[in-house]
Amino acid sequence: MYALELAGEDDRFAAAEAASAAAGVEVVAPGLATASTITDRVRNLAYTHRASELLGRTDASVESARALLDCAEIDRDGDGRRDGVDAGAATTVAVRARDVRNLTGVDTQRAERALGQVLVDRGFAVDLDDPDRELRAIFSEDTCIVGWLESESVRDYGTRKPTDRPFFQPGGMDPMLARALVNLAGARPGATLLDPMCGTGGVLVEAGLVGATAYGADAQRKMVRGASENLAAYLDPDPRATGEWATVQGDATHLPVPDDSLDAVVFDAPYGRQSKIANLDLDDLVAGALSEARRVASRAVVVGDRSWAETARERGWTVENEFERRVHRSLDRHVVVLG
Repeated sequence: MYALELAGEDDRFAAAEAASAAAGVEVVAPGLATASTITDRVRNLAYTHRASELLGRTDASVESARALLDCAEIDRDGDGRRDGVDAGAATTVAVRARDVRNLTGVDTQRAERALGQVLVDRGFAVDLDDPDRELRAIFSEDTCIVGWLESESVRDYGTRKPTDRPFFQPGGMDPMLARALVNLAGARPGATLLDPMCGTGGVLVEAGLVGATAYGADAQRKMVRGASENLAAYLDPDPRATGEWATVQGDATHLPVPDDSLDAVVFDAPYGRQSKIANLDLDDLVAGALSEARRVASRAVVVGDRSWAETARERGWTVENEFERRVHRSLDRHVVVLG
C-alpha cells in the first residue's frame, strides 16, 4: 500500500487525477489518499506531491505515530540506499513530518525528533541533507500516515506561466490544471492526444511533457502559429517530450482526422454564450466538437464556464466524472471526464 499526499483543496479532483498513475486510490483524510499500487507516472501528477510506501496508519498524535513506528517491521539496510554507498555503512535517514492544512495542531518538529529517535535506536544514522531514505509522517484531521518516501512529483509549473510563454494571450490556462486534464485524459508515452481548440497550446505543452504525442487545431491562424511557437520553446529542448507534436488551422466540428485514430481529446470550450469565431452559436460549436471527439477517440475531457455533461451524453459519451473548480469570484470552471 502507498500513501499519497494530495495538493490543492479539491481532494476528489486530486484523487481522480492520481488514479491515472495509481490503482485503488481512496481519499482517507483531507489531503491524504491511499493506493494499492503506483507507477512511475506519479512524477507527472499535478495534484499529488508525494507517494510513500505505507508502514501504517494511526490517529493524529506524536505518541501514536511513535508507537506505530516502534511496532513496524523495518529492514535496516532496505532498498533505498544510494548507489555507491558502502554496504557496511548504516543506512542514513531523515524524518519529515507535515500537518496537512494545519488541521491537527501537531508539533511537527517534535514528531520528527521522536520518530528519528526510533530509527536511531534501530541502527539508522541521521542525515538531514542527503539521506538514503526519507520517512514521511503526515498528520491530517484524525489520521496519521507513516511511510517511506517512494516518489515525488516534479514541481516546475512556475516556469511555464501563461504570461511568461513566448506567445501570450489573455485567458491562458494555468499549467497545473492543464497537466491534470491531460492526466485525466490518459496522456502518457505512446498515447496520442488532440486539443481541437488549442489556443496558445497550454494543454498540448503539458501533454508533451508527460511523453504523449500532442496535436492541436484552432480556427484562428494566429493561435496556431502562437501555439507552435510555445510548443517548440517548451517541448523541443525537454527530454521528457518523447512524442511528436504538430498544430494545424482547422474546425473543431470537422477534424481532418480518421475515425478512432486518437487516444484522447481535451479542450477548453469558449466562455460566454457565443463563440468569437465567425459568430457561431456556442451550443452548436461544442456539440459538434463533442461529436467529432467521439468519432476520433474513446476518451475526452471538456472544460467550460458551464457543464457540458448533458450535451456530451446526447452525443454518445458516458460521463465518468464531473468537477467544479473555482477560478475567481466571477468564474468557475466545469471539468467533465468522458469515456
